[in-house]
Amino acid sequence: MSTDEIVLLLGSGGQPYREYLLSAAADTAAVWLLEGAEPTWQARYVRGASVVPLLDRARLIPDREQLIKTADELAATHKVIGAFSWDETLVVTAAHITDRLGLPGLTLDGVENCRNKHNTRQVLTAAGLVQPRFAYVTSVEEAASKAAEFGYPVVLKPRGMGASIGVIRADGPDDVAHAFAVAEAGSYGGSPSYEGGVLVEEFLTGPEISVDGAVVGGAYTPMFLAHKQIGLEPYFEEVGHVVDAADPLLSDEALLATLRTAHEALGVKDGITHTEVKLTPRGPAIVEVNARLGGDLIPYLGKRATGIDPGRAAVAIATGRTPELAATKTTAVGIRFCYPPANGTVRAIHVPAEGTLPGLVETRAIVADGAVLRLPPDGYITRYAYLIAEAATPAEVTAILDEAAALVSIDLDGIPGD
Repeated sequence: MSTDEIVLLLGSGGQPYREYLLSAAADTAAVWLLEGAEPTWQARYVRGASVVPLLDRARLIPDREQLIKTADELAATHKVIGAFSWDETLVVTAAHITDRLGLPGLTLDGVENCRNKHNTRQVLTAAGLVQPRFAYVTSVEEAASKAAEFGYPVVLKPRGMGASIGVIRADGPDDVAHAFAVAEAGSYGGSPSYEGGVLVEEFLTGPEISVDGAVVGGAYTPMFLAHKQIGLEPYFEEVGHVVDAADPLLSDEALLATLRTAHEALGVKDGITHTEVKLTPRGPAIVEVNARLGGDLIPYLGKRATGIDPGRAAVAIATGRTPELAATKTTAVGIRFCYPPANGTVRAIHVPAEGTLPGLVETRAIVADGAVLRLPPDGYITRYAYLIAEAATPAEVTAILDEAAALVSIDLDGIPGD
């Protein structure tokens, strides 16, 4: 790689969740960061940085015009050989940049079909894949009508958000008005293209998994698979994940066929995706396809379990190269996120030290004393700590995490003004 070649990364994300990816990316390419503030922890990993508003402050939406202008300016003075993002709010803008500069990428249609969950449902249903019945509605009355048609419970969600923000289950007619209000409010936290209205969907039964996969020239390859633990009902907060390098589902033909067909139908060409799947009695049903690496440190778990490096893979695909996807390890790794019992202001957090239990390999408090934590629907992803365990089997990992979680504690004060 020439010394004047750079790869653009749109947004670094939070240090606890994304530093391992930036470190790996920097090992394989000269990364130029487009970030909303001067780099701090990121500085050691990047060739350079352009401070540009990631968000239009008036709307709190991606400032696409300014980001594209900055990419154009960098392309005039450097050899830009790739551009990508692992930030849900920036993946569409990244696709616009790769399209404009003639770089490998997910394609505009592909990323839009992933980002807009109504598009996803329409495309995958047309492709003949197992899908829930669904409808896009703009009023409580429409939502109630569709819910009665589909049968309870139903799921209501925004069209264009991630991380289960605004996703809620309605168990009966009395729940619909509240669920609609929660889902529609969630829709205003992202792009204006998806604001207002909600999706009403048939509730899918069965365990839920996620698969991080690489797409090169339209060909899909799974990297690692996580079994998901959901909590805080009727919301869908992801409270834990377990990755097993030897998971038999990685060779399950029905699942692999579903994933390949879905990516082809959505028009995904080059990139990494994070696909959520319900293993229903009717077969694998895709919940959503995200046009980015997974969150929740799932790619980190995958790296520890399989040896496949997702940061290096992302850069390879962004620069038109075939990533190294052969597993070099076979173990199981899991994470458990700790949520407060109620809304409050953090007074103190206690987590057990790494090694307190055999197989407990990482523990971390991820908010500071004084942080305000609000549970859904007042706030989402309200974690205050996480625990990571590694063992020979998923069952052993889960047992370690259960025991470790019992050693975690948090002291809360009230929230002023509440």
